[in-house]
Amino acid sequence: MRKRAILAGAVVAAIALVTAGCSGNSGSSGSGTTLTYWASNQGTSLDNDKQVLTPVLDEFTKQTGIKVKLEVIGWNDLQTRIQTAVTSGQGPDVLNIGNTWAASLQATGAFMPFDDSAMKAIGGSDKFVKTALDTGGAPGKTVTSVPLYGLAYGLYYNKKMFSDAGLTPPATWEDMVADAKKLTAGGKYGFALAAGSYTENAHFAFINSAQNGAELFDSKGNPTFTSDGVVTGIKRYLDLMQTDKVVNTANAQYDNGVKAVNDFATGKVAMILNQNNADSSIVANGMKSDQYGVVPFPSPTGGQPVASHVAGINLSIMKNTKNKDAALKFVKYMTSEATQTTLGKPYSSLPVLNGAKAVFTDNAEEAATFQKIYNTMSKPLPLVPAEDQFENTVGKAMNDMFAKIATGGTVSDSDVKAALKNAQDQVKAGM
Repeated sequence: MRKRAILAGAVVAAIALVTAGCSGNSGSSGSGTTLTYWASNQGTSLDNDKQVLTPVLDEFTKQTGIKVKLEVIGWNDLQTRIQTAVTSGQGPDVLNIGNTWAASLQATGAFMPFDDSAMKAIGGSDKFVKTALDTGGAPGKTVTSVPLYGLAYGLYYNKKMFSDAGLTPPATWEDMVADAKKLTAGGKYGFALAAGSYTENAHFAFINSAQNGAELFDSKGNPTFTSDGVVTGIKRYLDLMQTDKVVNTANAQYDNGVKAVNDFATGKVAMILNQNNADSSIVANGMKSDQYGVVPFPSPTGGQPVASHVAGINLSIMKNTKNKDAALKFVKYMTSEATQTTLGKPYSSLPVLNGAKAVFTDNAEEAATFQKIYNTMSKPLPLVPAEDQFENTVGKAMNDMFAKIATGGTVSDSDVKAALKNAQDQVKAGM
């Protein structure tokens, strides 16, 4: 998922347009109604998404008589398209959003709140995993999106490399580093990281900080990047390359997770941190599903058991839709257990429903591990409008620090704090 900032000036315009465009009634809800749906690119291509979704949407039409006009939009274009819809008042009835955008989009006023009546119409809030539903908007406000596809990070490890070294999967950060040091030998490394990806770096800045009990924003939405827990969490992550030397310095040029996955699948490294949708790439590179295992990303001894952020896709309804009831029926259908099961395999997603089982893999142990991480060991990224600025500034600052390490430089705690102070100042200036 990639992000572009929602223009601040869009907020006032959007609220005015939405107020003018919203009729206040429920609109069409049954046979003969046509909904416009913008889906995000979850499959191998836009055409692949159409192939996956078309029979699912046809089944909805068969059940309800409501037709769905589908448009699949790539991640490089989706937020710009949403921004344009917000400012113009001309958009779809229902759309997918990256769940980390929820608070920013909520602030525009262009999206329908899922109040008690709307939530009841889609099956009730109790059906959703709580941490997943928490990504639907800012704390204390009625959510304007609900979870659709779940994802979580896990620590993938090569079973043979661990077995040959007499090791068992790590349960703490200290164990993980010790194992990685033993496995870094003969041109192979204990770890591979997407150290040149600002989004991956921002994710692990958040997770490592959360393991320290630190928050990136205060209760008023102001950035707190320079707190001790954030600084030490990021330094701990950087030290996998710098001090522990269990990550190849070439990883500073890995600008996406695919390169790290490839290294893992071809036996160049023993461990990677990746989301559960990495499975297909691992297998495509020749590694069999029984050759790797997955455990939660471990915290330091005494740290908080946060193994991932709540990753995934949410579903929203535009506030000015003329087809509110039909849109609610569609959201109920897309978040039903049957549809979640149907789409879980091709999209390698985790179900967002309580009690539902993951089907993205045939490995029951792996599925259970990822579901546990998602349900009980994940924390939403900061639910504030400036979240995207955090990812952009802190993530890119970490890119620079990894690059410095890779070229022989040293990054100290004070260097990390200075870089975070600069990022914090940038975010404040943009608020």
